[in-house]
Amino acid sequence: METPQLDSALAKLRAALAGIRLPLESPSALAAADYARRQVVQLDDYILPRLAEQNAPLLAVVGGSTGAGKSTLVNSLVRRVVSPSSVLRPTTRTPILVHNPADRHWFDSERILPGLRRGGDEDGVGALSLAEDLTLPAGLALLDAPDIDSVVAENRQLATQLLDAADLWIFLTTAVRYADAVPWEYLRQAADRNALVAVVLDRVPAIATREVSGYLADMLRQRGLGSSKLFCVPETELDENGLLPQAMVSELTRWLAELAQDSAARRRAVAQTLGGAVQAMSRNVPKVVQALREQEAELVGLREMASRAYREANARIAEQTTNGTMLRGEVLARWHDFVGTGQFFRAVEQKIGSLRDRITAFFSGTSKHAAETGAAIRAGLEILIRQEAEAAAGRVHDAWEADPAGRGVVVGASWDIGHGSPSLAGAVGDLVRAWEADVLQLVGEAEVPKRVQPRYQALGVSGVSASLMVFVFAQTGGLIDVAADAADRVAVGTAALAGRALDAIFGPQEVRRLALSAKNNLDYRISELLNTEEYRYGKLLDELGVDPAIAVELAGALAETEFARQGDSRLGGDLMGEVR
Repeated sequence: METPQLDSALAKLRAALAGIRLPLESPSALAAADYARRQVVQLDDYILPRLAEQNAPLLAVVGGSTGAGKSTLVNSLVRRVVSPSSVLRPTTRTPILVHNPADRHWFDSERILPGLRRGGDEDGVGALSLAEDLTLPAGLALLDAPDIDSVVAENRQLATQLLDAADLWIFLTTAVRYADAVPWEYLRQAADRNALVAVVLDRVPAIATREVSGYLADMLRQRGLGSSKLFCVPETELDENGLLPQAMVSELTRWLAELAQDSAARRRAVAQTLGGAVQAMSRNVPKVVQALREQEAELVGLREMASRAYREANARIAEQTTNGTMLRGEVLARWHDFVGTGQFFRAVEQKIGSLRDRITAFFSGTSKHAAETGAAIRAGLEILIRQEAEAAAGRVHDAWEADPAGRGVVVGASWDIGHGSPSLAGAVGDLVRAWEADVLQLVGEAEVPKRVQPRYQALGVSGVSASLMVFVFAQTGGLIDVAADAADRVAVGTAALAGRALDAIFGPQEVRRLALSAKNNLDYRISELLNTEEYRYGKLLDELGVDPAIAVELAGALAETEFARQGDSRLGGDLMGEVR
């Protein structure tokens, strides 16, 4: 099988890293997002250009803490002031790249460090100032980077970017500050990537040179940097040009010149740092994949919280529209007005032939009472549905706010997730009126035996419909239950009377069919409304932009990269070896 091209595999990996979204707050997400951003920059600034341009000069980035003397060291290596130094901090803002004139074509275009525009020192952060010097051998460039612990955030970010783009890291520290935490965090990253590192220990008192350098060498070994070159610069006065005496930097100057002039050594240096950077991705990109999958799992959890809240609302409404809860208050009062003293029910139970005139007379105000009963039912049902929908929104809000990942979604939402939608009240009103119309149609289309049509006509379609709705509201599983308390007994007893009246018209079996059909229709409409309310939360999560396909794409690109890396001679192979 043909080995995939490393360059194309890395390009796919870069595209996948650039496309990740980790919007849900968590420690793993923050770290993974930062790594992905930084890795995209390193791929753009170093790995991809360096793979394409193996013959480019060795780029040595001089980095260190504030006041360590980076600019002084760079100036001293080329024996003239190319990078200004000052007692004012921070000094180095625009990084200065010093190169031999013969190597200018490598740096005046975007083939190397494409993310930095070329300009002068006055152009500030984001620009790269170029300086030519014949003293520096061809094949080597020195870059004076901003302070890694600068008080200016942009300087720190740029220093990190430049160090990530280095073939060789020259870390400068002092005898007083060599144990500081910040430089060692950068050195830890260098060790993780097997980067070629040289450490310069500056301002070392002559009496303490052996002791301090010994301590520092031990620290380097303990942190996986035992093979790093260590140079000591004694404490001394600068000359009139602000340069270190040439003898103080001669060992470092010689080592750098040998690297530049020895093509094999230069290739080994590039292979070590470049290969280490690519290999480090094999260890670190899976953490990004894992963070993506954790985000997906968090989203599933947040969706389930919303779904559970609205399932509970649906269940509560379904229960309260069958257990007699609706047959209280205004609904019960209007129902009692409708049925009067009970004469209607006593009359319904007598023979039809002797009742026709009496029933018609009794219901000479029935239409009004039936309409009032229907209005009370509509109002009560609307209140119930709105209350439960609002309560569901509140439960979603509370559940998400209690979840670390969901809390950020609550804060970032453009609408109040703790309340129903602005259209909820109108939608509920439409639902109830549509259901009432469905019940009227259901009753109007029901088959009524000829012998009981006078009873049906006496009640009217609206009266029969109101009776059916009352009957539905006291059903559980199609049967009227025995109520536990007095209020429930009144409600259920009232519904039982409605059931008896309906039985007298349609018969028990048809009444059950009508009640079941009406209840199923109501449940369906309520379920659809609650689904619409719940949909807002799913849409909000969708808008976060977490794409499950990115994790698959990223894992696939990493696997392809790792396979290609194994057979690419540019990353080491027979060139690998310790750079002396």
